[in-house]
Amino acid sequence: MDEKKIPANHKSKIGGQALIEGVMMKGVSKGAMACRLPNGEIDVETWDIKGGVGKNRPWYKKIPLIRGVYAFIFSMLDGYKCLMKSAEKQMTEDEDGEKPGEEPSKFEKWLDDHFTEKTVEGIMLVFTVLSMVLALGLFLFLPKWIVGAGMGLIHVENRILQSFLEGIIKIVIFVGYMAVTGMNKDIRRTYEYHGAEHKTIACFEAGLPLTVENVQKQVRLHPRCGTSFIFLTLFISILVMCFVPFTIPWQRFLCSFALLPLTVGCSFEAIQFAGRSDSGFAKALSYPGLQLQKITTREPDAKQIECAIAALTPCIPENLEDDKW
Repeated sequence: MDEKKIPANHKSKIGGQALIEGVMMKGVSKGAMACRLPNGEIDVETWDIKGGVGKNRPWYKKIPLIRGVYAFIFSMLDGYKCLMKSAEKQMTEDEDGEKPGEEPSKFEKWLDDHFTEKTVEGIMLVFTVLSMVLALGLFLFLPKWIVGAGMGLIHVENRILQSFLEGIIKIVIFVGYMAVTGMNKDIRRTYEYHGAEHKTIACFEAGLPLTVENVQKQVRLHPRCGTSFIFLTLFISILVMCFVPFTIPWQRFLCSFALLPLTVGCSFEAIQFAGRSDSGFAKALSYPGLQLQKITTREPDAKQIECAIAALTPCIPENLEDDKW
């Protein structure tokens, strides 16, 4: 593609996600993932995205709030699939320590006989469900139980104060979790790929040729990041819960769960606005999330940037008008 035709300050719809030793990107009609294999090569997979452009989009991608819930669910599913694929690509034939020509042990034969590919997929599904239940408990129930217990001790009932305190605890848990996991070597490397993803999209939006040198010059913070989306969801949940008349923790938990689609939908609309607007309000809306991205992104190296470029390039549509907000 002729990069000279890309205008400066182009507001792109392309978004992505960091993977294990790679990056996934999704455009209006194409998706791609690029991973650095153990042998040093970059493996690229692409796929078509149906109904992503103009009038061809289905109704649930056009209606405000509903489109946000749809985007959240399917980005979670697509992200999970690509994450699992990227992990598989890091496995080598000899990674189990078996030397070429060596007979597998009885234990290894037992594993092969009892743990088929479908069994492993089932185990991963169970762990995914358990992770979601844990997340709901950590972010929805625990803050409500802590605040409810504390306010019960001092005999105070004020749902607005309760909502505010619950939100503060959620944000503290989220920031603490990101900061602690970032200390892990493997997670930190994923954060570097996250930075590569952001910087590559920023380079494309700046109208510059996608080279390692140009990408390195860009900032690694982006207003349409998933980190910003999560922060906005936590913040908007404070406002939504202010209208819930209940003060008992379990009742507030059920209401919070029931209102989650509304919260996610509002957050999606907010981050869409922040991604396409240069107004002072949009910048103020983006500021807290951008600061959090200093935790969830790291400066990438040249090889990580090469992966991000390889993932982004197939997602650029022939007609750039399709990619504009």
